[in-house]
Amino acid sequence: MERRPLIFILAGCFLYAAFATEFLAASPSAGARRPVIVAFGDSLTAGVNGKSYPSDLQILLDQHGYQYRVENLGVAGDTTTDGLARVPDVIAQHPVLVLLEFGGNDGLRGVPVAEIRDNLEKMIRRLKAAHIPVVLLGITLPPNYGPDYVKPFTAIYPQLASQYHLRLMPFLLIDVYENPKLMPPGSIHPSGAGNQVVARDVFHLIRPLLKKTSNGKHRRQSTKSDGPPHNTP
Repeated sequence: MERRPLIFILAGCFLYAAFATEFLAASPSAGARRPVIVAFGDSLTAGVNGKSYPSDLQILLDQHGYQYRVENLGVAGDTTTDGLARVPDVIAQHPVLVLLEFGGNDGLRGVPVAEIRDNLEKMIRRLKAAHIPVVLLGITLPPNYGPDYVKPFTAIYPQLASQYHLRLMPFLLIDVYENPKLMPPGSIHPSGAGNQVVARDVFHLIRPLLKKTSNGKHRRQSTKSDGPPHNTP
């Protein structure tokens, strides 16, 4: 008669332990232990009205079984000069990958192309010196800025991707910018649905660089470089 309560108590302990293990695995602290992907850029990365492509990228990674945590370090209004100053903040995250998106605000202000390129190159070099792989997300400008400025500006991204052997999306908004349902007329930012499309494109771009976990251990595909230049999402 004395054994039955003891059995019930032990069974309850085992059930509690199983519940606690499952709860902790789903808790934010467990998510914080995931390898970090930093989305680093301006408002196209930061998002607007609580909608951003990094948030949707996190959803895609989770859905496809990639155990990474996307950290959004986008700041609205940032130029490449601002981004360069924030590189130490990125390195402090110890990311396994950085999605680098800058230059749009510089271009809209008419900053000399050589200065934009120099700042982007310094960011790339500092991140690579810290042994952090970089994926370059490019941008372009409206045609009214003139071909003498737009053409060399747009060329910055494939040039740097080729020089530093980076995977590249030449134009981050390639699949949304002419669709009024994905990018409202007069806006320079995607809608919520547009951010989902951008996240999909970025996901396909970076997927070859990622590995799914096995037995709770993170693995990244071993390559001699961050990957070949990539001109299509």
